Amino acid sequence: VIDKEIVHASMPRKVEKAKIALVNTAIEVEKTEFDAEIKIDRPDQLQAFLDEEERMLKKMVDRIVGTGANVLICQKGIDDVAQHYLAKAGIMAVRRAKKSTLEKMAKATGASVATSLDELDASSLGSAGIVEEVKIGDDKLVYVRECKDPKAVSIVIRGGTEHVVDEADRALHDALCVVRNVVEDGTYVAGGGSTEAEIAEKLEAYANKVKGREQLAIEAFAEALRIVPKTLAENGGHDPIDIIADLNKEHSKTTGLWHGVDVMKGKTSDMMKEGVIEPSRVKSQAIRSAAEAAQMILRIDDVIAAKATAPPPAPPGGGGMGGMGGMGGMPGMM
Repeated sequence: VIDKEIVHASMPRKVEKAKIALVNTAIEVEKTEFDAEIKIDRPDQLQAFLDEEERMLKKMVDRIVGTGANVLICQKGIDDVAQHYLAKAGIMAVRRAKKSTLEKMAKATGASVATSLDELDASSLGSAGIVEEVKIGDDKLVYVRECKDPKAVSIVIRGGTEHVVDEADRALHDALCVVRNVVEDGTYVAGGGSTEAEIAEKLEAYANKVKGREQLAIEAFAEALRIVPKTLAENGGHDPIDIIADLNKEHSKTTGLWHGVDVMKGKTSDMMKEGVIEPSRVKSQAIRSAAEAAQMILRIDDVIAAKATAPPPAPPGGGGMGGMGGMGGMPGMM
């Protein structure tokens, strides 16, 4: 999806079997880097300059047309005269597209981004089934559809309010990150606190083989892990004591590896069979971060208490209004 609209009213709004050219150079007459003055004696000389400018722009357009492209995505500007010739040739054009948009278009369509028109040829074009302009609300977008084996896609999020859109954006981003982690690592574990309960069970068994204070530390770590299924049970409106007791019973068996808190049923279930899974990277990172935070707190050997700030001084003459002085005797009424 390109967040731009087609530059010329006469250009086609929909192109099928699109051949897409991506360029990051302007389709304009290049201006000189120095100031110059040209003396014109006759009107035909001015017309000659205009004709030459038009000829140069037409040559640029002919270069694009010669590649067989019928869609042009340009990172920079497109001159009005060039727009006219592009429309006349039946080419859909978009100007001032972002650099990131061109890069994604290259991944989606298989095109190569040309830094100059001299580099543009038929081999650098990308392809798509349909390229069309679509109006969504008050905005116009260009959709590129039916790409063969696209390496980049777009997701359009719509909502009644900005808050709804932001919330959907965050939720979708989290979901995509989860999928990315699973694809990159290739491993996942069951959710519902089953992993924490299993680790806690193994740690308690290991603690019985350890002597000294280390045993207490291992048991405390195991107990801390059980906070996860306990919190899940509480948030689901269930009795955490009964849930944890059932969870410990299941994980003491060899068949209870993936048993976790099923908040919908209010009991423990095999989370792997229920389809409640999460990436192993997320789980290991959460445990690692919690351990690092605990170590950081334990390394604190002193605390500096901040002194209470004194109230601001009262303004001069403050302290409230003084008592009114006694009034003299009132004269007798006649």
